[in-house]
Amino acid sequence: MWTDRPIERLTVRVYTVPTDRPEADGTLAWDATTLVLVEAGSGPATGLGWTYGPSATAALVREQLAPVVLGRDALDTAGAYEAMRRALRNAGRPGLGTYALSAVDLALWDLAARLLDVPLVGLLGGRPRPVEVYGSGGFTTYPDRVLERQLRGWVEGQGIPRVKIKIGESWGARPERDLERISVARSAIGPDAALYVDANGAFTAKRAIRLAAAFADDGVTWFEEPVSSDDPAALAAVRAAVAPDVAAGEYGDDARYFARLAPVVDCLQADATRCGGLTGFLRAAAVAEACGVPLSAHCSPHAHAHAAAARAAGVRHLEWFHDHVRVESLLFDGVLDPAGGTVVPGADGTPGHGLSLAERRAAPYLVDAWPPLRPDG
Repeated sequence: MWTDRPIERLTVRVYTVPTDRPEADGTLAWDATTLVLVEAGSGPATGLGWTYGPSATAALVREQLAPVVLGRDALDTAGAYEAMRRALRNAGRPGLGTYALSAVDLALWDLAARLLDVPLVGLLGGRPRPVEVYGSGGFTTYPDRVLERQLRGWVEGQGIPRVKIKIGESWGARPERDLERISVARSAIGPDAALYVDANGAFTAKRAIRLAAAFADDGVTWFEEPVSSDDPAALAAVRAAVAPDVAAGEYGDDARYFARLAPVVDCLQADATRCGGLTGFLRAAAVAEACGVPLSAHCSPHAHAHAAAARAAGVRHLEWFHDHVRVESLLFDGVLDPAGGTVVPGADGTPGHGLSLAERRAAPYLVDAWPPLRPDG
C-alpha cells in the first residue's frame, strides 16, 4: 500500500578541495574543485546528492528548489523533478539551475532507495553487475614523468585497461606537444591498453582531422570533444573523417539536447551532476538507445555507478576522473574499488548509492553551510 513519506528537510553545504597539483585541459585551467552537497531527509533516513560547480549553485537549491520539494512524498522522484524544472523557468534552468536540480534529484533517488531499504541499482530496475571504468586525467599541465606515473598507476597498479589524457593545449595551438604527450602515454601503458584523448572543444574541425591523422599510429580509439559540442555540424564532419570514436555530450541538460547530439557522435556522454540527476541521466540513456549509440557517464563515477549497472548493456563505461575520484574519496565513505577495470555497485547490499558523508575528513574543506530547511520554514 502506498504511504506518504514527506521530505522533511534539505541541507546544503559547499566543499572546496584544492587539486594535488596545477591542472588544465585544452580550454581551461583550475587549482581547486568545488562540490555542492545536498542532503534530503525523511524520518531517520537521509539521501545524499551533489554537483560540481560554483558555490552559487547552493543559493538556487535553497531559494528556488527547496520550496517546491519540501513536504512532497519522498518516493515521488518524478513529481519532484518536474516541479523543480518548472520552478527554474525564470531563474535560468540551463547551467547552474540544472546543476542545482541535479544535486537535489540525486539526493532524492538515494533517499527513496534508503527508505525502501534497497540498493539504488535495485530501485532502478537492475541488479549489482560489473560496470567498466576508464582512468581519466592526464592534464596538459602535467610533466611527462607525472603523466607516466598516473597512467601506469591505473593500468599496472589497478588493472584498468582504458585511460584518457587531455590534449588541445593552449586552445589547440600546440599540436606538436599534443602528439608528444600522446606518444608518451602510449609508451607508458603499452600496446594493449586502450588510449583515449579529450580536447575539450579546443580544435576547429580541420585541425582535429589533421591531428587524428598524425596520431593514427598511436592507436587512439576515442576522441572526445574534438570541437565544441555546441557545433553538431563540426562534430559530424570530424566523425566522418577520423578513425577513433567521437564522443560528446557532457554539457547536456535535457533530452532535446541529447537528441540533437546523438546522431553526430559515436558515443553520447551525459553527466548526472549536470543533466538533471539520475532522472536526466536515464532520459539521456533512452535517447542514446533510440539513436543506436552507446552512452558513457561523464566524471563523478559514484553519481552514475548504480544507474549504469541498471542500464546493463546501454552504458559503455564510467569515467574514473582523477579530480572527482579524489574528492569523493575524501568526502565520502563507501567509495567503490575499480581494481580490474570494473566496479560493482550495490554488491554489499547497502541501501541507496552506498555513500555517507565522512564528517571529520570533510570538515577541513567545508566553505559554506546553512541550517536544515524544513517545510514550515
